[in-house]
Amino acid sequence: MSGALAIALVAIVAGASCGLAGVFLVLRRLAMMSDAISHAILPGLVAGYFFARGPNLIAAFLGATAAGVLTVFLVETIVRMRRLKEDAAIGLVFPALFAIGVLLVSRYFANVHLDTDAVLYGEIALAPFDTWNVAGRNLGPQSLWVLAGLGLLNAGFLYLFFKELKLSTFDPGLAEILGFRPGLLHYSFMTIIAMTTVGAFSAVGAILAVALIVIPAVTASFWTTRLPVVIVLSIGIGAFAGLLGYGAATAIDVSISGAIATTLGLLVGGSALFAPRTGFVAQALLRRRQRWAFAATALVIHLAHHRGTDAEVEESRLDHLQAELGWSSDEVNRIVRESEEAGWTIREGDRLVLTETGARAAAGRLVADRA
Repeated sequence: MSGALAIALVAIVAGASCGLAGVFLVLRRLAMMSDAISHAILPGLVAGYFFARGPNLIAAFLGATAAGVLTVFLVETIVRMRRLKEDAAIGLVFPALFAIGVLLVSRYFANVHLDTDAVLYGEIALAPFDTWNVAGRNLGPQSLWVLAGLGLLNAGFLYLFFKELKLSTFDPGLAEILGFRPGLLHYSFMTIIAMTTVGAFSAVGAILAVALIVIPAVTASFWTTRLPVVIVLSIGIGAFAGLLGYGAATAIDVSISGAIATTLGLLVGGSALFAPRTGFVAQALLRRRQRWAFAATALVIHLAHHRGTDAEVEESRLDHLQAELGWSSDEVNRIVRESEEAGWTIREGDRLVLTETGARAAAGRLVADRA
């Protein structure tokens, strides 16, 4: 396997695995927990290095995972004490654990290859050099197999406990009543998140791992509210960002991790702007349409209020409407056009006449406002 292909595969699999893991994390409003775990695992890495008496993937993985689970436990414990909210508890726990890890590294492992920069930033370009060899056969990058295994683990967990995860995410009280044990499910899920974070940072660094866990799920949520579609989109967005970021990095000779993170930022930014229903542009257009619809409703209510009175003719003149309702001439023309297209009014010379449809619309609006 060539180095370029190996890096591309690692980027794709990292994006897909992390994207899958992040869906329920984002839905549970625990996105920053992945950031806390990614920093707080440092003491676990040191412990793994200490007990293995040197670099050891399994020991480091187990130690870092244990530290991640400890992070979740400490945050949950502080929240249950009802002194701090979850965001404050996260902000308290992960700097403390990370600081402990930094102190341990600087005190006991200052002269060995265990530095915090490598943990935080990683280097995906080095993935092809850390290979998995079985019986003298090179099976490719070790991180590729780790990430693929974690992706299967995430998929299996999601498949087996999808109903329970969905219910405990949106209605934990009902999940408790039905005997789903949401507390146990939460810790199991957060253990999966910790393992995925640990597996990803070895290839791409903790910071990009957090981005790959959080951003694909957030991006997917702009495009649909259907949970199965969000899951599929999140996997696809993560994998696509990994591949596109790697391609961009090689084309313009920049950091691969930086290019992937930038791609993720462009994807979520583009979705936030241009998603068809929830994007900024769509929402702005919707508010604009609602503004004109509201103005047209105000117009028919005004006409209905004066219908059949002595002032009906005067109150329905276009120039009077402009002065009475405080609209400009352009606004009057636009609002009248809206009301005519809805079938609420018809124009007779320089005045508007309310149709029966418009009268019913005005009456219905008044009843709704009084309800």
